[in-house]
Amino acid sequence: MALSRTTTLTDDEKRLLYRDGFFVIRNAVSEDLVEAALAKIKSAKKGEYIGPDPAMTDLVNASSITPILNEVMGEFDPPSTCQVGILKRTDPGDHFNNLGYRDRDMPHYGATIHMDGSITIAAPQEVQEGTPQEIYLRHFASGPKGDIGRSPEVMGHNMVPLFEDPEMTLGLGSFTAFVFVCLNDQSEPGRGQTALLPGAHHAAEEFFRWQRETNGHLGPEGPGWPRLNFNAPNRCGMNYIPDAIRERFVDETSATTPDGKRWPTPTQILMQPGDACITVYQMPHSGTRNEHGTESRKNIIFRIRNKKRQPDVVVNGVSDHPDRGQMGEWLEFEDGNDPWERSKDAMCDMWDEWEGMGSIVSEQQRAVGA
Repeated sequence: MALSRTTTLTDDEKRLLYRDGFFVIRNAVSEDLVEAALAKIKSAKKGEYIGPDPAMTDLVNASSITPILNEVMGEFDPPSTCQVGILKRTDPGDHFNNLGYRDRDMPHYGATIHMDGSITIAAPQEVQEGTPQEIYLRHFASGPKGDIGRSPEVMGHNMVPLFEDPEMTLGLGSFTAFVFVCLNDQSEPGRGQTALLPGAHHAAEEFFRWQRETNGHLGPEGPGWPRLNFNAPNRCGMNYIPDAIRERFVDETSATTPDGKRWPTPTQILMQPGDACITVYQMPHSGTRNEHGTESRKNIIFRIRNKKRQPDVVVNGVSDHPDRGQMGEWLEFEDGNDPWERSKDAMCDMWDEWEGMGSIVSEQQRAVGA
């Protein structure tokens, strides 16, 4: 779905947001802001982290994205940093990806569909041996903190905790909205663009509700969602989405890996410089391989949370686990404020934090009920 540049959404556009879980804003960011961001990327020294630079954060803070989000979602902290998503041009490789499959064997330009907020440990490049328990413990002992067992203190190489809460009942971080800002030509498939599963946000919300009703544990290692896939070719693949969701988006026409497993066909989001895509947190998504691009793919990624969830916590715009510090630190909350339960509430009721969607959500849910 594409929109012209604007600062509000029409009711029809909100209906499409409800249905698909995302929308593309054409020319959301001015040419001057795009050029400033590109100049900063070009001038950056090797290893320099430019996420906090105003040239990057102004892609949201000084563009039409902010008033659009304020209207359709609500108040949020202006991003103070971002993820600079640059993908060089590459051909399919022989390495194991995080799903435990050879990169060259994955369909859809190597898409590894996932929901954000999940720990990632570097994929083993040798087929793992031992029992599932031995593989699990060895895998997570290879993280930045070493062998500390199964614990919420375990951190991934992506600096996301194994569990968000001390009781280990929440295996995913969460927020409210994604924003992907495009800085180069991604108008044809195979240029490294972000890929989404339209409509899968509804399936994710239903799954989270089922998990909560079953035993209160949400995300990986909750009901129906094992953390690792020991049947992957390297015997240690991350289960980034549960099979219950994946299977709803495959059929006999779906592409397969050599083991016969079917994979959903994602929608590649085709954009030009200055376009932006906004999605709900629950949207399964992935970057893709930049096979056909003439230059590096440049997407600047922001993670936004409505202030209503935790008014006293400042969200920096890059973290996918804002109930913890960026490096996994434990935050302090006042008595009676259970951040884990508030986050579970939001995961199970995704539109509650989209304050400008209330009447449309009610209308659409009545129609489904009818």
